[in-house]
Amino acid sequence: MAWFLGIGITGVVLLALSLVFDGLLEGALDGALDGVLEGWLSLPVVAGFVAMTGFGGAIALGTGWTGPAGAAAAGAVVGVCAAWLTYRFSRALMRDQTAVTPSTNDLLGTSGKVVTAIPAEGYGEVLLRLAGQPLKCAARSAVPVARGAEVWVEAVPTGTSVVVRPVDR
Repeated sequence: MAWFLGIGITGVVLLALSLVFDGLLEGALDGALDGVLEGWLSLPVVAGFVAMTGFGGAIALGTGWTGPAGAAAAGAVVGVCAAWLTYRFSRALMRDQTAVTPSTNDLLGTSGKVVTAIPAEGYGEVLLRLAGQPLKCAARSAVPVARGAEVWVEAVPTGTSVVVRPVDR
């Protein structure tokens, strides 16, 4: 039972981390699967699967309904259901936008200022404006960009990160 509870707690910790590091897993797999599993490998979906696999297995084992192998199978079924519900819920939330709701895709082609220097092929931070509101994003660039430099957004890989290039005037 302790193993299943540990797996469930790991899922809850992953879910908490997904709130802090939005887009981390999507960024790590950037373009690796060419959108085949788009949305399915998000950190909240994986966390929901792991948490419910552990807690579902612990409940099945704790009630005496089955042995460890059956509990693992029951936990996996519950985990898949939780992952599917998480995926559908997040898709429904993402669609709940009007035509005038600004999205992070509106950042494409805008300019901003570097607030933390960006090393070549590394991450720094930029301050952008989305619908008039300041928005600080993680930024990546092919060339190093100094703090205070003006940059142009070339791509928006995730909701919290952008790919930029320095503006030449």
